[in-house]
Amino acid sequence: MIIFNYEEVERFVRKHASARPAFDTWYRRTLAANWRDFDEVKRDFRSADRYKACVIFNIGGNNYRLIVKINYRGHAVRIRKALTHAEYDKEKWKNDCQQS
Repeated sequence: MIIFNYEEVERFVRKHASARPAFDTWYRRTLAANWRDFDEVKRDFRSADRYKACVIFNIGGNNYRLIVKINYRGHAVRIRKALTHAEYDKEKWKNDCQQS
């Protein structure tokens, strides 16, 4: 997959350095993937979930969340938000997940 907007993760891990190894693992696995649908995402990341147009990944043993939009036809993942679990629980990220 092609990953866009990884700068969002870079900004996040500058504040939360202990999150870097987990996000690096997600990055490597996603870059090597060739997902055609959400079922294939779920096969690779069992805790992945969907909300409207977004896919949510639990990162780092459920400590962090990564909100993305996936274009399966274009083999592209666009990162929307990297969040702590507490930030995720505030649900402000949901505005980024409207259907497109």
